[in-house]
Amino acid sequence: QVQLVESGGGLVQAGGSLRLSCVTTGIAFRFNTMAWYRQAPGKQRELVAGITRGGTTNYADSVKGRFTISRDNAKNTVYLQMNSLKPEDTAVYYCNAAVPGTFATLHSWGQGTQVTVSS
Repeated sequence: QVQLVESGGGLVQAGGSLRLSCVTTGIAFRFNTMAWYRQAPGKQRELVAGITRGGTTNYADSVKGRFTISRDNAKNTVYLQMNSLKPEDTAVYYCNAAVPGTFATLHSWGQGTQVTVSS
């Protein structure tokens, strides 16, 4: 059974930092492209960052230079380091395995982790 368990969110002031974690079970983690997505109130879920099995990363323009995605294959975990946070980063953040290139998701969503950035 696939499980995606996100954690690390919270309330932070603008300019602050958070590190999100996503522990996965039931997937061949080391062979998957992994990605972080977010959904703000009233908006569609969007891709934030992705990392291929080989470690190649890409980012949404809105987070480039501020967020860093990484992975630990030994722990079946993907991380998102978020620095210089802005109020517009407020959203529920989710991880998922994804199709390389398109980042179409492969599994049902986990519960997500709420990130709230105050101005």
